[in-house]
Amino acid sequence: MSKLSAMTAALVLATSAAPAFAENPKVAMDVSIAGEPAGTITLELFADVTPKTADNFRALCTGEKGEDLSYAGSPFHRIIPGFMIQGGDFTNGNGTGGKSIYGEKFADENFELGFTGPGQLAMANAGPNTNGSQFFITVAKTPWLSGKHVVFGKVVDGMDVVKTMEQQGSRSGRTRSDVVLESCRQL
Repeated sequence: MSKLSAMTAALVLATSAAPAFAENPKVAMDVSIAGEPAGTITLELFADVTPKTADNFRALCTGEKGEDLSYAGSPFHRIIPGFMIQGGDFTNGNGTGGKSIYGEKFADENFELGFTGPGQLAMANAGPNTNGSQFFITVAKTPWLSGKHVVFGKVVDGMDVVKTMEQQGSRSGRTRSDVVLESCRQL
């Protein structure tokens, strides 16, 4: 075997033996509006780009870190039509609370992904490096948020549910009816 053939064979063997990237995790959120089931939103979490942020959200969906660290039963407290739906405050339910699996707050992981259209999942925050549990899903293109909020996932199914939720919002963000994340799980 020539040196070139041996090197080519070694390269092929090395690349074929290398582990493939695991698939990004997906979670499902069951939502109710005014106490009635509204449907399920399925989200892909970009663990390949934002592993720490994605794992925080995934663990809060499963509740695996304990009952006090779970999205189950928490409201979508802020919905602005033409902009976004926001939830994740499972401590106070009004946008003033929440916490991460890493403690109260954690740093912005990166801003590699920008806001390019509806259905993007991002961390809500009160300024740089103040991520906790609150998140939002965009219902429109919001490029002005790029570099300010960490995008870590996207809606892969259930955008119709997001649009139904959007109809419960107002310009102030106050919801017309209770919109609740009833249960959440990893798929």
